[in-house]
Amino acid sequence: MISSSDGAELLLPAVEEGIQWTTQRRSTPGKLVFKVIKDDRLDFSEGAAVRLTVDGNKVFYGFVFTQKRDKDGIIEVTAYDQLRYLNNKDTYVYENKTASELLQMIASDFELKTGDVEDTGFKIASRVEENSSLFDMIENALDLTLQNSNEMFVLYDDFGKLALKNISSLFVKKDNGYLLIDEESGENFEYSFSIDSDTYNKIKLTYDNEETGKREVYIAQDGGNINSWGVLQYFDTLKEGENGQAKAEALLKMYNAKTRKLRITNAFGDCNVRAGSMVAVRLDLGDMSVNNFMLVEKVTHTFKLDEHFMDLTLRGGEFVG
Repeated sequence: MISSSDGAELLLPAVEEGIQWTTQRRSTPGKLVFKVIKDDRLDFSEGAAVRLTVDGNKVFYGFVFTQKRDKDGIIEVTAYDQLRYLNNKDTYVYENKTASELLQMIASDFELKTGDVEDTGFKIASRVEENSSLFDMIENALDLTLQNSNEMFVLYDDFGKLALKNISSLFVKKDNGYLLIDEESGENFEYSFSIDSDTYNKIKLTYDNEETGKREVYIAQDGGNINSWGVLQYFDTLKEGENGQAKAEALLKMYNAKTRKLRITNAFGDCNVRAGSMVAVRLDLGDMSVNNFMLVEKVTHTFKLDEHFMDLTLRGGEFVG
């Protein structure tokens, strides 16, 4: 469903098979790509609202950003959800705010609609975000929340309203249990593992204490993995108010492992699965088996006449999307 150019009516154009809806967990708006057939009544322009519902379920609400036309009168449309406007850049200086309070402030300033925004809890003492995208500002605040409280929150657009939720509330349920991805529900998978990126066995954080005039150093490390892999060090500086040792230990817990990537292709589709969702996975990968909940880093849904499949990039435990 698309708004007309003047916004006075809603249009239900003839749509070709192969609608694709894609969401990613970090710093990327939801995207809907589809093809419509031009007729005498079809008249819309960039900025027109687009709605996708499937079997009565509200799936996507966004706005037209790109049109491509060919000689046969087929128009390929790319629409993005409200997160697209977080690509805007600005400068913010704030003190004693949670990530959820920062999100609400940015949404108010840029006239974005918000829905269910959970309290992220951790107060960021002070931060300067200069000439940064709004996405980066919010993701930085969420990263600080994760590093200091070990709580992960997911930002997404919920049919036209910005939502922020703890991953603990994003498990995908099915019937009387949970949605399961296994050999039967997924056609194929790609699995790889590495210590070449996002793996650290030594964390070193420093803080320049202006009151004492000394530099404080906080270290957390895993001697066993250092012997196996060599020193893979993560270094950063601390802001005032951060607990240096707790943050170092939390970062070591996050990064002190091989990064394993798992991609599922052509799984049976479920519109409740979006980036940030938690899905149950049961697969034999050869060197290990997975029988656990995993976080969806990216998902592309493909809708055809009587078919709905999805490709998933997952993380969880030692997996990184």
